[in-house]
Amino acid sequence: MSIPVCSPPEAVAARSSDADGRPDHTATRDYDRGVATAESPAISTGRLSRVPSPALVIGGIASVQFGSAIATKLFSSVGPGGAVLLRLLTASILLCAVSRPSLAGRSRRQLALAVLFGLVLAAMNMTFYHALQRIPLGIAVTLEFVGPLAVAVLGSRRRLDLLWAALAIAGILALTHGDTHGLDSLGVVLALVAGGCWGAYILVNARVGQAFSDTSGLALAMCVATIVSLPIGISEGGAHLLSLRSLAVGAAVGILSSAIPYSLELEALRRIATHVFGVLMSLEPAVAALAGFIVLGQGLSGRELGGMALVVAASVGASLATRRSAAAAVMP
Repeated sequence: MSIPVCSPPEAVAARSSDADGRPDHTATRDYDRGVATAESPAISTGRLSRVPSPALVIGGIASVQFGSAIATKLFSSVGPGGAVLLRLLTASILLCAVSRPSLAGRSRRQLALAVLFGLVLAAMNMTFYHALQRIPLGIAVTLEFVGPLAVAVLGSRRRLDLLWAALAIAGILALTHGDTHGLDSLGVVLALVAGGCWGAYILVNARVGQAFSDTSGLALAMCVATIVSLPIGISEGGAHLLSLRSLAVGAAVGILSSAIPYSLELEALRRIATHVFGVLMSLEPAVAALAGFIVLGQGLSGRELGGMALVVAASVGASLATRRSAAAAVMP
């Protein structure tokens, strides 16, 4: 059965828009391997109504990527698995406090979707954070971005999308054959697997959004992801997970990667067309590279920067092309 998809960033941001290009308020988006829905504000967005929508989106991107950079500070003490566990635990607490999910009255299909969604979230977070341990943040995010792009291209029948796929492939080849330093092969594989999980996330998230009328499905899935992450998180982090520093940094990562971006994007998606949101989201690899440079001192070679630019160009092109295709589809 064919599942409608948007451009890669839009697929993360929204399942659909109306004929005027305004966002559908069932929009969903994961960022830094977390989740947001247009029905699930983590904090009040009343004061954000005066902030321009593009600034909200870019602020959310920056919050996510700097949260990822800060998360790597935990690797030496609790490992990537421990960092994932602390990040998911914080997000679970925030989401459960907002939605207060209950298992009572849920159908088997709803529960199965929540469990599946949780497994995807756990795999996506684990592979991405373990990739961050081995390769620079900007490159990891760029490689992971290929997952949503693949969902969009594979779900399209337009020949032009082959161009965006070719640009993305060229960008990946440039990234994985940098001229300044070689990339860790396992890190590249993990980032690409995380991208595949991100693509699966898009498809499963759409189903969860249809099966649950509120954010309880998301909260249940996050709880499942936290439980699934326990064995790896505890084995890597051990007693260090309970240290005051680990708990504080883990909570900060959860807030930066969840509460802040969810709230900013929620407000932005109320006022901005999804194709515009998609184009802005294409800035994510560049912001990730900047966060890696500022927080972690990670530099990139000219060839690697060029590869990132190709992937960003592919994403922007797919976003704009999808917008034009959608507009043509609703014309009488």
